[in-house]
Order: sequence, then structure tokens, then C-alpha cells
Amino acid sequence: MPLTSSAPRRRPSPSRLVLGVTTSLFAGALLFTAAGPSVASAPSASAPAPTVLTHPEADFAGAGLQREAGAAARTDAVAAPAVTPAVAGLPGLDVSGYQPSVNWAAVRSAGATFAYVKATEGTTYTSSYFSSQYTGAYNAGLVHGAYHFAIPNNSTGAAQADYFVSHGGGWSADGRTLPPALDIEYNPYGATCYGLSQSAMVSWIRSFSDEVHARTGRYPAIYTTTDWWTTCTGNNSSFGATNPLWEARYASGPGTLPAGWSAQTIWQYADGGTFPGDQDSFNGSAAALTAFAKGTGGAPPPPPPPPPSAGWPLVQQGAAGESTRAIQYLLDAHGSALAVDGEFGPATAAAVRSFQSAHGLVVDGIVGPATWGSLIVTVSQGATGSAVSAVQHELNAHGAALAVDGQFGPATAAAVRSFQSAHGLVVDGIVGPATWKALVGS
Repeated sequence: MPLTSSAPRRRPSPSRLVLGVTTSLFAGALLFTAAGPSVASAPSASAPAPTVLTHPEADFAGAGLQREAGAAARTDAVAAPAVTPAVAGLPGLDVSGYQPSVNWAAVRSAGATFAYVKATEGTTYTSSYFSSQYTGAYNAGLVHGAYHFAIPNNSTGAAQADYFVSHGGGWSADGRTLPPALDIEYNPYGATCYGLSQSAMVSWIRSFSDEVHARTGRYPAIYTTTDWWTTCTGNNSSFGATNPLWEARYASGPGTLPAGWSAQTIWQYADGGTFPGDQDSFNGSAAALTAFAKGTGGAPPPPPPPPPSAGWPLVQQGAAGESTRAIQYLLDAHGSALAVDGEFGPATAAAVRSFQSAHGLVVDGIVGPATWGSLIVTVSQGATGSAVSAVQHELNAHGAALAVDGQFGPATAAAVRSFQSAHGLVVDGIVGPATWKALVGS
């Protein structure tokens, strides 16, 4: 028999019963051909109005999906029986204010090994049940973690990350604490993508992720569905190398994952069952769960860095110096707005990944030969802008004494020709690929 708690039951959700037997609840496009058109609306390019949080206590991991799917599901006359998947991995659960009184000892006895607990929403709401749930799970012997329900049109990703971390979303390497998690899904208040464009949504998630990492030392797990991720981020692939995937799909298997992830770390496969709240499975062994909690495993590993090529330096997060400064100038020349400080921090890494994604490159945040080849801008006398500033800085690093003003005048042209002559290059005063490689690679 399923465990029960004294929590009020969730609103009736026939949609979840119907959706349970579809071949792809989330990885499909949430199209209900018998009931009407798709419920997933394209993101808007206009600035969204902030959402007034009228029911944060009713928002949980999957609440937006329930709202989106409900209207279509209600047109069906008979609800189909729910699928009960043959789930591998370690059993767990996630809870929110819907389960105010959980018998954690009974949950542990029934086999649960981990639990995620809703902590916050936006920058104004903290669950009044978070502390008791979070502590109760830990005291019962479960590996526990906190999650944040995102409202991206209300404030910046960094602001919500700060609020979350300051109100329960921390992490410690004790082997009993899961990384913080971001619940980013269908908007339970309005437009599916919160009125954000796909690029704006990616930037928001990156801002949240980088701030959590800066505050806790861990990148947050991302709770989402393949359909929402495709609709609202353009199926962006840049998070798979750093952020564990907590996938939601109520079907017989995890199905097609969002781009960038080769495996899910956690699968939310049902909204009811043995445990209170939603039912989850960790994709691994007990040892892997402990390693995941400690930050030493449990998530798909990042791709290996590309091999270095003669002349082009390999530059990534943590680096500092002239090569990083040149990268920042060149990213700004392509539309970024970075502070050029020569420090390859989270903002520069995020800008690199965004550039790589936009140019069809491997999205790993590492500036290797392919990324350098796309970043560089051929400049010559008469040119202006950030790429020229990058050239001037590099020339100064090689002994010139130029004013770094972004103006490719006679003095810069003379310095380029002198550099080319000293390095056996064609002396034409034009900074093309060969001269760029010599400037940044020597």
C-alpha cells in the first residue's frame, strides 16, 4: 500500500492519468490531436511582465505541466489507467508544501534512499514546511537536497539563485546532501516560456547556474522535460557538461533526453505511488549516489577538451592573462558585453558556450582551435572596435607601446608589420588567421 501523510491531496489530475500511457509524455510535443492544438506556446520576444506569485504553495516539480496539460486532458471522456514503469535504479521522492506532514521513518522503511524538498520560489517565497521536511529526510537516513521553483520573468537568474542559496539551497560535501536543483518547467501562471525568448531563457538559466556554482561550489541539477526544454531554450545543449539532469517523464522509460545530456541522473517517473509526493529514481548504485552527493560522481562527465593545435592556445575557465583578454575582446566584438579583465571566470565561460552554440561548435566552454577560428576577426588599417583593441593588447604584450583605443591607425599598422616581420609572416599589416595565431599563441 502507498504510504500516506496528513497532507491535503493534490487537485484532481486526470491529465496525468491520461498522459501516463502515451509513448512520450514529455519528449513528445504535448500535442493532443484529439483534444486540440499544442499547449506549448512559442516564446515571446517582448519583455515579459513580472508574475505575481498568487499560489507559490501550490507549485511543485510538475505543477506547470499539470496546468498546461489539464485543459486538453479534460476533454477525454474516460481516464486511462496509469503506467507503472519497471523502474531501475535507487528509489526516491520529491515533496513540497503539498505534503506538510511526512512520516520520514516510514518512507525510509519503504525503501526510499533520497529526497528533494522544495525550498523557494522567485525571490519572495520560502516554503514554511521546508525546514521540517529537509531535516526530517536527513534524520531518517535519506540523502537530501533542496530545489527552487523558477519564475524567470520576475527577476534575474542570479538574484533567484542568491535567494535560493540563502534560504536552504546550500550544499556540503558530507555525502548526504544532493546538489541544489533548479525546477524550470511550464509556467503555472501564464505563458509557457514566461514570455522569454529562447536565447533570453538560456541566459537566465546560465545566470542561475553560475551563481549557484559560485555560492556553493556545485552546479545545480536541472529539473525539466524534453518538450519544455526544446520549446523554451531551442533544445540548447550547453548545460549537459556541467549540470546533472533531473528529467520528468511519466511513461515506461526516460525516453529522448534534452540535447547535451547522454543520461539522466534522476528520473521523475510518476506523481504518486509508494512514497508521498512525486516518485523518482536515481540512475546508479548506492555508491554512485554517495559520490554524486559528495560531488565526485553521479553526473555524466563533461566531454574531454579538444587536443591543442600548434599555435592556438587552449584556454578555459580558471585561466588568466593576455589570451583570456583577447578572448573577451573578441567575444565583445561578436556581441557579448564582458568586462575585459583577463580573468576567465563564469561570465566568460557562459559567453564562450553561448558563442559556440550559436556557431555550431562543440559547446564545452573551452576555447580551442575551432573556437579560435570562429572568434577571430580579420582587421586592418581603418578598422575600429573590440577586435582592434585585442590586437593592440596582444602587440603590447609582444613589446609594442600602443594606446589601446580600438582604432586601427598608422601606429597600429606599423606595429603589426613589425610583428609580422619578426615572426616570419607575410608583412602586409593585416591581422588575419596566421597573424592572430602568432599573436595569441606565442
